[in-house]
Amino acid sequence: MYAADSAVNRKSPNLSAFTLIELMVVIVLIGVMAAMILPEMRGTYEDALLRSTSRELISVCGLAASHAVSVNQAHQLLLDQKTGRYSIQRRASDRALEGRFVSAREVPGGEGELDSRIVIEIHTASDDRTEAAQQGPSPVPVGSARAEQRNDAITFYPDGTADASEIVLRDRDGFRLALRINPVTARVRIIELARE
Repeated sequence: MYAADSAVNRKSPNLSAFTLIELMVVIVLIGVMAAMILPEMRGTYEDALLRSTSRELISVCGLAASHAVSVNQAHQLLLDQKTGRYSIQRRASDRALEGRFVSAREVPGGEGELDSRIVIEIHTASDDRTEAAQQGPSPVPVGSARAEQRNDAITFYPDGTADASEIVLRDRDGFRLALRINPVTARVRIIELARE
């Protein structure tokens, strides 16, 4: 009886399986779906990278501002636009270095590096610049305070104010975010800019 059952099972035409054509159709559909989804995910990743970098800079600005107020000493956020490195510096208390800034190594998280895929630009606003923009370019005397102010640094003062500045972040796809520093409150606001 056992031999008869096995012979019947071998001849049964109701075996369920996928044909080669069905498997190929499924693979093609998966490929088409992946081709549609991957470019969208790439944009999402680039956007997340840009926003992550902006949050990191906001955190560092807040750290510099709060440390300047707590120790009653001006601090600068120094940004290297080429390498993406940043560091917080404090005004030197030594008479020999009076007026200069030195590295504030005592501030935890005061040094770091931003992602190299993000381009950084710093724009400093001042009353001199708006007047100069209306009148055209004018030479700045070498000994003036404006000539000594660094274009890659933002100063936070002990009274809770800061330099009026804007940090523009741009990713490889041309998406941009601006971080505007309020000179009165030293708070940073994120503004989405048009794509380049």
